[in-house]
Amino acid sequence: MTLDKELLKDCIHDIFVKLYVKKDELGTIDNLKSYLFISLKNKLCDELRRRMYMSDTAVEEVNAISSMDVEEDYVEEEQQKNDFSLVKHLLGQLSPRQREALTLYYIEERKYEDICEIMDMNYQSIRNLMHRGLTKLRALVS
Repeated sequence: MTLDKELLKDCIHDIFVKLYVKKDELGTIDNLKSYLFISLKNKLCDELRRRMYMSDTAVEEVNAISSMDVEEDYVEEEQQKNDFSLVKHLLGQLSPRQREALTLYYIEERKYEDICEIMDMNYQSIRNLMHRGLTKLRALVS
């Protein structure tokens, strides 16, 4: 809703202060994340409305972003979490040696020669190990 980071920080702070002060009046919150997002959106709207009323700036000049941007960011973050947990699960299906070789090559971006030294194996054995690991990952994914 806004690109003003200080306003955003102030609103987040105000929400948590209000939650703490009124904790006895609140009932049970079923979905805390949703509750906090909606509270933040409402607080930002209130603040922007208050600032517009007190400002000489025309409404058209205010740099606002839509709630869709926040929702898209949330969806993207959730997708990244899901992807990470899937990769973690799939790597857990490999043998420790396959996992180590693939991690060294793809994540740490090591060369085959470095992997040979680290794992104390010859070049062809590393290539075979990685090939079997990738084949197993492809089979698990499909």
